Amino acid sequence: MTESSPSPSSTPTGSSPAGASAAADRAKEDRSARIAVTVFPLLVLAAAAAGFLLPDTTKQLVPYVNLLLGIIMFGMGLTLTIPDFALVVRRPLPVLIGVVAQYVIMPLLGLGVTVLLQLPPELAAGVILVGCAPGGTSSNVISYLSKADTALSVTMTSISTLLAPILTPLLTLWLAGQYMPVNGGEMALSIVKIVLVPVVLGLVVRLLLSKLVDRILPVLPWLSTIAIAMVVLAVVGNSADKVLEAGAIVLLAVILHNVLGYLLGYGFARVLKQPVRAARTVSIEVGMQNSGLAAGLAAQYFSPAAALPGAVFSIWHNLSGAVLAMIYRRFGTDEDATTPARGATPSADA
Repeated sequence: MTESSPSPSSTPTGSSPAGASAAADRAKEDRSARIAVTVFPLLVLAAAAAGFLLPDTTKQLVPYVNLLLGIIMFGMGLTLTIPDFALVVRRPLPVLIGVVAQYVIMPLLGLGVTVLLQLPPELAAGVILVGCAPGGTSSNVISYLSKADTALSVTMTSISTLLAPILTPLLTLWLAGQYMPVNGGEMALSIVKIVLVPVVLGLVVRLLLSKLVDRILPVLPWLSTIAIAMVVLAVVGNSADKVLEAGAIVLLAVILHNVLGYLLGYGFARVLKQPVRAARTVSIEVGMQNSGLAAGLAAQYFSPAAALPGAVFSIWHNLSGAVLAMIYRRFGTDEDATTPARGATPSADA
């Protein structure tokens, strides 16, 4: 996802048979990602409804949540290449701005929302944990659809994910520890197992079997979509008795957290004199969290009720992201004509 990588719209499809084939593969990849990111909220909403209506059946999936999250992160690793990380060297400032914003704005917003709404301890811990999670990979598709900087988005997501074993437990311990006990060491180890190891394995497999992986890339968003829907199924089923009691306040907390993340992320980047496309990217990266990971960690380390904000965020931020993409595309800038991007097929996630 280097700056020199051609975008789907700028690839010279007729220059050679190889170029035409690559362009066709990229078009399939983009089409699959677009459909997945559109259908994803509907599937997750259906999963949430099934979890609520059939709690005794669906909560049996709870022991498999970490495995499902590992599958999602392995899919993310398969979409990465070594050049994706070269952007850290070539354009360190926007990457640094995005990652700092990710781990400063969203955790503090999570705390602010819990104080503003006077959330009970379990829900407060869950909202804060969502804020302390790394960026979600569906943000990469939304960045592409928004005419933002897709390469920058992927790099920001990758770096925030690699930092998650350290920063997510530390921030959660600091901000959520006042609401519920937090075992930061065990949480860090869990994140290493279900995030870092699968991502690195996926990256290694991509390096060793690149041609095979290129052929299956269009399928990855669907596999991840199914996996995160099953996570939501398990989380909601395990906390079905709390949904009616806390559903409305959780939804309000999630909407405030997400929308303010978009706004503050964009404003933060613009104050630091980043171009519009980079600011769009930061806003999307900040507002869209790996809430599936947050839901899984909350269910494991806090309580079923604490996992509700992550499950609701999984549905909401994909809906709001699609709306944000339409807004950004409608209000284009002169920079859009020179958008550097590669075909974006990040694994859809929470």
